Amino acid sequence: MRLLVVEDDDTIRDFLTRALSESGFRIDACALASEAEALAVEGVHDAMIIDLTLPDLDGLQLIQRLRAQGVTAPVLILSARRSVDERVLGLESGGDDYLTKPFAVAELLARLRALLRRSSAHQPETTRLRVADLELDLIRREARRGDLELVLTQQEFALLEYLCRNAGRVVTRAMVLDHVWKMRIDTSTNIVDVHIHRLRNKVDREAVRPLIRTMRGVGYVLKD
Repeated sequence: MRLLVVEDDDTIRDFLTRALSESGFRIDACALASEAEALAVEGVHDAMIIDLTLPDLDGLQLIQRLRAQGVTAPVLILSARRSVDERVLGLESGGDDYLTKPFAVAELLARLRALLRRSSAHQPETTRLRVADLELDLIRREARRGDLELVLTQQEFALLEYLCRNAGRVVTRAMVLDHVWKMRIDTSTNIVDVHIHRLRNKVDREAVRPLIRTMRGVGYVLKD
């Protein structure tokens, strides 16, 4: 499961990232609403944790903007605003649950998992990704191409998941570095090309139709 954490306090953001990662989630974390909006509209997150006090835009406005753009991932609001009216406003603005600061990690995890259960009840396909005869089980972290089980490293699975979530869309090397390796643009590294080559050997080697394609000078795309 992949989460988006939007929190401008460095200490809290780092703490959430560490705690959620240790609980098995993959995390994208940012401090600005503008960056969060750009990440969220890609539609790769299973849930979002959004603080209301952000430096460039109020968290409620961010949630409203995301909902207006069709982002449906459940939102857990974090806020120091404790009044009933503030909580009601948060839920009416598109949030799905509201947790006040300070909070216990155990409660945050419980609320988050409850949101994910409710969301998956309406969208059970979110636990699996399919492109042609390629299927990824996001719970078991397993991949198959037709009847063939693919033996992937953790990083290869993460790369293939990102390609599947963006199936039909070209992703650049910089995008892959940012979302899979959490690295900003580094023109000196060939880590993406190396992993794409290894992944292609596993995904497409025995198949009649290749799925992973190189768009010369641009990036990569996974499509039937």
